Amino acid sequence: MRETRGKHRGSACVLALCLITQGGCSQPSWEEAMAAGQQASAQGRHADAERIFSAAVAKAEQFGPEDRRVAQALSGLAQAYAAQNKHAEAEPAYLRALKIYQAVHGETHADVAATLNNLGVLYRRHGQYADAEPLLLRAVAIKEKVFGPEHPELALTLRNLAQLYAGQGQFDRAEPLFRRVVAIREKALGPDHPDLATSLDEQAMMLRQMRREKEAEPLEIRSQGIMTGAPSSGKKPTTR
Repeated sequence: MRETRGKHRGSACVLALCLITQGGCSQPSWEEAMAAGQQASAQGRHADAERIFSAAVAKAEQFGPEDRRVAQALSGLAQAYAAQNKHAEAEPAYLRALKIYQAVHGETHADVAATLNNLGVLYRRHGQYADAEPLLLRAVAIKEKVFGPEHPELALTLRNLAQLYAGQGQFDRAEPLFRRVVAIREKALGPDHPDLATSLDEQAMMLRQMRREKEAEPLEIRSQGIMTGAPSSGKKPTTR
């Protein structure tokens, strides 16, 4: 099994090198290019991922300028740009992907919501709060409709919206969102999941910013217990 995995990793590295250099190799398929780009991103090789996804975009455009595969490759490219803090390059890639997804799927599809979420996060990280908010709100509405009110995908965007509000000191708007994220993740993922620990920490951090240290402390203790593998007591944190 280990030898097989090693061969797969080696093949992926060779494929990625072919895509980066564009020379001396037979041209891989769009699917292979996407897989190589995703692996490069997962390994933190974002500059390589950028070049690979750029090649994937060019390949996808052979199917037509508004083919769904173009949007998928653009999304990967935008994420590679964003990981390198290339905001000016990431924004148009996300916007073009969004336009294609909306043309292909309509306004209320999961791919549309994911792109709105990612573009909203990009804007938030660069202080463009007024631009980020309507995108994240729209992503929340779509995900709630597509996935339901208790799905981890919805929790992901609710968390991003909560961080947007907390970053502006709008704690009255952020607090119920953080609490909802904790509730969704606990129900969907279980009481000992690392994502729940992250959400507990984020909620506690906001409470400390609000000078509500006594409420923050049990959340931090519980989060630490999850991360260190301590068994859950089954008790939910006290929140207001």
